[in-house]
Amino acid sequence: MMEAMFRCVAGFDVHSKTIAVCLRRVTDGKVFKEIRTFETMTRNLLALSDWLRSEGVTHVAMESTGVFWKPIYNILEGQFEILLVNARHIKNVPGRKTDVKDCEWIAQLLQCGLLRASFIPPKPQRELRDLTRMRTQLTGEMAAVANRIHKVLEDANVKLGLVATDALGVSGRKMISALIGGETDTAKMADLACGRLREKIPLLEQALLGKVTEHHRFLLKALMDHLTYLEGQIDRFNQRIEEAARPFEKAIMALIPMPGYDQASAQSVIAEIGPDMNQFPTDAHLCSWAKVCPGNNESAGKRKSGTTGHGNRWLQSTLVQVAWAASRKKQSYFQAQFRRLSGRRGKKRAIVAVAHSILTDTYHILKAGASYRELGGDHFDRLHHDRIRRYHVKRLQDLGYPVVLGERQVA
Repeated sequence: MMEAMFRCVAGFDVHSKTIAVCLRRVTDGKVFKEIRTFETMTRNLLALSDWLRSEGVTHVAMESTGVFWKPIYNILEGQFEILLVNARHIKNVPGRKTDVKDCEWIAQLLQCGLLRASFIPPKPQRELRDLTRMRTQLTGEMAAVANRIHKVLEDANVKLGLVATDALGVSGRKMISALIGGETDTAKMADLACGRLREKIPLLEQALLGKVTEHHRFLLKALMDHLTYLEGQIDRFNQRIEEAARPFEKAIMALIPMPGYDQASAQSVIAEIGPDMNQFPTDAHLCSWAKVCPGNNESAGKRKSGTTGHGNRWLQSTLVQVAWAASRKKQSYFQAQFRRLSGRRGKKRAIVAVAHSILTDTYHILKAGASYRELGGDHFDRLHHDRIRRYHVKRLQDLGYPVVLGERQVA
């Protein structure tokens, strides 16, 4: 029998309607178990909490099953030490799969100190996380609606997207509204162009000449209304996020000077990892938790696939977006890193490497309260100056050119 680390614990096997609970106590070297089943209504969860307190339970463990763990966590938070555990880490022996066996196994692992708790942020951060994730989903829906509008325009032989950089900009929306209203004069619609787009009026007249039917007008009207609604919802969430992000304002503002970050992406990253880096011993732990670093898969001394694992998809997608933006920042370290890796490893691997570097810098900025320091686009050239010089000299000599190096004269 393994040594018990805690005297009295409880393991939960959580489902939508019921919870199987195993209370496990060690007294005078003997193990006593009691198993009960509770429904997941709030009244039953309160009864579960009362029973655990009366029995002297100090630690509770359960699988992070979908969202079913959240109602239990809401009731038990602050009363017990709660360990939310990745289901992959506590699989039972095959052939012994029942609710009772599962909760017994979880309780035994917990009592012996063999479980590693998942990261559960404080309530203000959880609320900010809910808001930023919902904003991300709304932004994705808006992009889908915009694509549908382009599809309807193409179906109606209207090539607005070929002439206007943003077919749903101010000028594009005026022209689409005119199409919905039944306008057929392309010259009048092209004259609605604003700003620099007015230079393309002759092209616009050609692009707006199509076969727009009543069916197309109905679809465009419905899609434009939906797009307007989503934009309004995103504005509402932005305002709410501004309020919810006030306790994290210092951390958010510290990230914005870094290439690739803007206010929205900084808010999303802080919502996922929080401003306190003490929960991650090193930057490597944070990158491993976020799964933006190579995986470990080695057997018999052979290195196998090192693909990144499945981590926090919200954080991963935000970091990749930030990395793409940073890779386009001229004369920046991240652009140099992307170009250095993309040629031989491909753009996708290179952008994940940039995301890894961005998260590493994010960790140190938040941990030490430091500000971002740009290393420059020539960082790798300075780092490997002699090697690069030898390489290019050899390449020129191989091509048949005599090479004589001299010091550059500084004016």
